[in-house]
Order: sequence, then C-alpha cells, then structure tokens
Amino acid sequence: MASLMLDNALARLDGALAQLEAAARRRVEAERGRANLETELALMQDDRARLAAELDGATARLGDVETAAADVDQRLERAMTVIGAVIARAQADAEAGPGPASAPGREDGEDDEGEPAAASLAREH
Repeated sequence: MASLMLDNALARLDGALAQLEAAARRRVEAERGRANLETELALMQDDRARLAAELDGATARLGDVETAAADVDQRLERAMTVIGAVIARAQADAEAGPGPASAPGREDGEDDEGEPAAASLAREH
C-alpha cells in the first residue's frame, strides 16, 4: 500500500512538474513575443518620425508652388489686360478708318507717354 501511495504521489509530482514546465514555456514565449512587439513599435515610431519630416518638407514645397502659381496668375492677368488694351486700340484705329496711323509726335508702337509699348509692358513686370 505504501508503494501505491508513493506511486500516486510520484504521478502527481510528474503532473505538477509537467504543468510547471508548460507554464514556464508559455512565459518564455510571451516574453519573446513582447520583445518582438517592442521592436516593431520602435520601428513604427522611427517610420512615423521620418514620414512626419517628409510631410513637413512636402508642405513647405507646396507653399512655394502656391506662391509661384499666384505670382504667375498675377503676371498673366497683367499681360491679358495689356493685350486687351492693345486689341481695343487696334480695333478703334480700324473703325476710325483711313487717316493718320498715330497721333502727332508719336511713333507706331509707342504708348501715351511716348514710350515703346513693349518697354511699358516690361516695366510693369
């Protein structure tokens, strides 16, 4: 009977040791998984910082492009205004019929101040 009790105790001890080993393996795996997660988190934080820097650079370049586009828009508006004035003047001259092509003291291609129209356009820009 003592032998049977000893065998039962040894069997329970073997079961408890197996459970302890299984728990230890699970704990080691969990720690290993946690280390992997911490590594992944660090990599994601580095990527986030890099992407934030790239976004800041792209935003700055976008601002430069928007400023340049606004400048081009202003220049085009001025050019269209000058071209419209030249066309209106040419139409008025054509409707006036034959006669002096330009006012006295003005040469063809000069504006009201006696300055060549091209120079006046260039001065505006």
